[in-house]
Amino acid sequence: MKHDNLTDVLEFLLLGFSDDPERQPLTFSLFLSMYVVTMLGNLLIILAVSSDSHLHTPMYVFLSILSVADIGFTSTTVPKVILDIQTHNRVISHAGCLIQLSFFYLFGCLDSVLLTVMAYDRFVAICYPLLLDSQLQCLIVSQLTFCTNVEIPHFFCDPPQLFKLSCNDTSTNKIFMYFIGAIFGGIPVSGILFSYTRILSSVLRVPSTGGKYKAFSTCGSHLSVVCLFYGTGLGVYLGSTVSHSPRKDAVVSMMYAVVAPMLNPFIYSLRNRDIKRALQRLLNRTA
Repeated sequence: MKHDNLTDVLEFLLLGFSDDPERQPLTFSLFLSMYVVTMLGNLLIILAVSSDSHLHTPMYVFLSILSVADIGFTSTTVPKVILDIQTHNRVISHAGCLIQLSFFYLFGCLDSVLLTVMAYDRFVAICYPLLLDSQLQCLIVSQLTFCTNVEIPHFFCDPPQLFKLSCNDTSTNKIFMYFIGAIFGGIPVSGILFSYTRILSSVLRVPSTGGKYKAFSTCGSHLSVVCLFYGTGLGVYLGSTVSHSPRKDAVVSMMYAVVAPMLNPFIYSLRNRDIKRALQRLLNRTA
């Protein structure tokens, strides 16, 4: 079998979701609408927090950073999908693939840490670990060798799919991927579940039924997004070795890469009374 080193591979082909031309307009409309909603929702949060001095507190600073992370996380994949459908060209360059992978991990891990911080209600050092993770992933993929098949059955350069295309023994790479998944997935999930367990026990001691309902409503919406982000993300990466349906993996990946960042502004911020007041003041000044 002929082996081509990655440095000799100039481009990859992203197969996306479907080759059926009749489904392309629907896919285009779906991704475009979700991207527009994600951008508008998160930009509103950033504008509200930055323009209102009353919101210059740690909690709202975290919310604005989460919005920046969501914008970056979505922007690493969705614009490429929209452009590919519009131009009927699914090619991504070797350098573009590595850059996309690097920023996808950077913003994805930042999202994970921020969701955990918001559950813990305390700050942790994030900048250097996140940058290190994304660059290590990029370095590992850049050392792989590939056979003649460079078709990626996904809508972005996902490491599990690249491992399947490689002619190398990727067992070490997979172990590293699981290790990173445990650090940026398993540990945060454990902390979040512990936090919500303590919250649940406190809520159950509230004598008022209305108070319990309000607390469960707030925590339930937060927890649903957390489960969507971590559940689908960890499911794809930890189940990549046994999954035989790349298209199904692509659909599940869309849940944490596109849908979760779109929902975050509505769940964490736009239902918040202080954010609503700040947006109203901002709109009044603009008007």
